[in-house]
Amino acid sequence: MTTSVLVLGAGMVGTCTALHLALRGHRVTLVDRKGPGQETSYGNAGIIQREAVQPYAFPREPDVLAKMLLGQGAALHYHWGALPALAPRLLRYWCNSHPERHAAATRHYARLIEHALSEHEPLIRAAGAEDLVRQVGYRVVYRDARALQQGADEARAVAQAYGLRHAVLDAQALAQAEPALRMPLAGAVHWLDPWVVSDPGELVQRYAQALERAGGVIAQGDATTLRATARGWAVRTQAGEVDAEHAVVALGPWSETLIRRFGYRLPLFVKRGYHRHYRGGEGPRIPLLDEAGGYVLAPMRRGVRLTTGAEFAFVDAPPTPVQVDRAYAQARRLFDLPEPVEAQPWMGARPCTVDMLPVIGPAPRHARLWFNFGHAHQGFTLGPVSGRLMAELIEGGPTVVDPAPYASTRFG
Repeated sequence: MTTSVLVLGAGMVGTCTALHLALRGHRVTLVDRKGPGQETSYGNAGIIQREAVQPYAFPREPDVLAKMLLGQGAALHYHWGALPALAPRLLRYWCNSHPERHAAATRHYARLIEHALSEHEPLIRAAGAEDLVRQVGYRVVYRDARALQQGADEARAVAQAYGLRHAVLDAQALAQAEPALRMPLAGAVHWLDPWVVSDPGELVQRYAQALERAGGVIAQGDATTLRATARGWAVRTQAGEVDAEHAVVALGPWSETLIRRFGYRLPLFVKRGYHRHYRGGEGPRIPLLDEAGGYVLAPMRRGVRLTTGAEFAFVDAPPTPVQVDRAYAQARRLFDLPEPVEAQPWMGARPCTVDMLPVIGPAPRHARLWFNFGHAHQGFTLGPVSGRLMAELIEGGPTVVDPAPYASTRFG
């Protein structure tokens, strides 16, 4: 039976949710304050990370924590003024990163990740987006032999446990694979399964165009105007108020703002991140994660994109792109990156939960209101499978994975 659905948020997760529903014959309106793929989904490293079976844990090593507290390196930055408010949730994140709890989270996380490629593939075909995607994987590079050995051992264990493909490159093999490297490195782990995208925002826009071809509507509007009606839900758009039987909150880092209006207090927080493109020199042939530097270099349409690690701050705080400068200082030792494309770095925010699992499922106290957010670093990877799961839950039929671990009720 067909139904009508409002999907709030036109990032990768929201767009894929709307597309899955439209392909199943439902009447769908996708609502965002901007166009599809113009917020967080625009700013990532463009990797569909099939190998990312383990969610990002909060570091627990004393030397790493000390470096973080001292504000050193490019992997992490924080706003002192935000820490008192964020501290309770960051403490829960740290506790859930204990090896035993992290292993439990990994079991549920991996069940979603294993569908990353198989769920992106049909949408890529439907969107005619094959020109944006290369099935070449990405490399994690190491600056010293000890770190390489540790990385190779960890990669081997993960690959064997989850059926993943990888290769270990020594210094000579890495130099041959990446001839533009300006200095010798110890080697690399090449994850072979991931796919890389030359323009992440464009891929989301292609999915949105496929949504329109399937009969879906895209509207610019204010998600915070969502209200319950006798029929279901309504929201104001530039074309007027739109109503539907169901509403899906897929607003990424802004989801908490909306759900609080309806009395939901979920343990969410954001990790902000930055990127900047560079051109004029020869960069890496495929995306490269500098293990010591905590940044990614990815060849894209606009140039080589440098993406940073995490910044703990309020989502609407002014940008403080110090990590870009720190990362660039290290990256330019590896590659010739002479000309920045943007006048200022781009900034976005990753929507996170304290237990590292996304929130996918019904709102406990409101009929036909649904949640699909909290994907942290992997919204770009998990958008299609999360969208399929959301559509299946709304229909009430069999689901691609057991949805219980992702229900909001797990927080009490």
